[in-house]
Amino acid sequence: MKTSNRSNENLIFKTADIDGKIYIREQKGYFQRIRRVLSYFLIILFVTVPFIKYKGAQAVYFDIALQKINVFSFTLFPHDLVIFSLVFIFFAFLLFYITKIYGRVWCGFTCPQTIWMLIFNWVERRIEGAHNHSKALDKQPLTFEKFVKKTVKHAIWLGISLITALVFISYFVPVDQLYLSFFTLKASSLVIYWVLFFTLCTYVNAGWIREKMCLHMCPYARFQSAMFDNGTKLVSYDQFRGENRGKRKISQEKKEGLGDCVDCNLCVQVCPVGIDIRNGLQYECISCGLCVDACDMTMEKFNYQKGLISFKKSNNTIVSWKKHIAYGTCVSLSLLAMLIWGLNWQNFNVNIIRDRQALYNINQTGNIENTYLFKIRNKSNQVKYYHIQVEGLDNANIVSHAKIKVLPGELNVSAINVEVDKPLAKKRSDIYFYIAEVGDDNYMAKKTSFYSGEGSW
Repeated sequence: MKTSNRSNENLIFKTADIDGKIYIREQKGYFQRIRRVLSYFLIILFVTVPFIKYKGAQAVYFDIALQKINVFSFTLFPHDLVIFSLVFIFFAFLLFYITKIYGRVWCGFTCPQTIWMLIFNWVERRIEGAHNHSKALDKQPLTFEKFVKKTVKHAIWLGISLITALVFISYFVPVDQLYLSFFTLKASSLVIYWVLFFTLCTYVNAGWIREKMCLHMCPYARFQSAMFDNGTKLVSYDQFRGENRGKRKISQEKKEGLGDCVDCNLCVQVCPVGIDIRNGLQYECISCGLCVDACDMTMEKFNYQKGLISFKKSNNTIVSWKKHIAYGTCVSLSLLAMLIWGLNWQNFNVNIIRDRQALYNINQTGNIENTYLFKIRNKSNQVKYYHIQVEGLDNANIVSHAKIKVLPGELNVSAINVEVDKPLAKKRSDIYFYIAEVGDDNYMAKKTSFYSGEGSW
């Protein structure tokens, strides 16, 4: 296999960029268009969701004080959070599945760190000019022009960071209150603290740390390589075709012994993490495809075949469909579990506790009576009425009111008395309570005990 006569030079170039600041060159192309479309979609979704209203309330809202989450018609309380476990499991396996097939495309195309990092880089390019202009500006002594450019850049970065923090906090503080109270300085100190905290996090991560988050802090970046196999499509440089690399003019014929790589270093200049993909597969690569776009643009100018750098498998063998069984099954099962949970979810929850002060009482009519405490949680955003029936004993009936009114989100505690009008053969009998919303056929069944004589727990 051919080897590059400039490997040492490129290695030095890469190390210098990683040790210092990486100046990302802007690049257009196929994969950049895909990333921008995905970025626009995700950012618009992130910003607009808190403003969506459902039946007069914020459709998606995390109420930490009342320990509940509103998601359109669903109001989830701590005992409903199993759905979040299922959602996280589903997306985790889906992400692992995609990684096994396409490598680190999550990092390169949809990760918030990458999206915000490239937004900040776009702002930097608009103010300071091209990447080499930014590099030259940083080396210059402090002048009025440099001071103005740096001030404007960091002011815009802080503005973007503040908007990002406010949008994130609006999932936890009602959006109708947050923005007005924050900018009029009437928000609570806790809200102001968290807004400023996430503003600082966004500003530091996207503006200063940048690729170091991917290289040294993100745990997902470390264990993804364990999911790669020979069928995983990774950004790769065709060394056989590209080497020996050498600079040349567009109008100049390729000299004998040279490969298609013109050693323009554009693939390094556009890389957000500052690596040289021509040195082989490296764990730092986030599969963003910017180097592919840069190389294809160069190949087109020189009238060479595109694809010198491309997404491809390590070999051309046909991968068996069996590789999809493990992750595909896990994704399908977790999705099925979510659907089953959704179909069986009810907008109220009931817990029954027997009166612990006495097993039973003899009421004024001489009948045996048991008392039960009903804790009914209305998980909807409307006032609900619930009807209670008792079965299991032919002669049992509810003495107290069997219809309970519960306000939205309220945990109502009501005492329900059940009596029997004649002695029972057993000291302890099983009875069933059926609780349903008035006008709804869907009911919840609860089993408990009825005591009619001396006994113990």
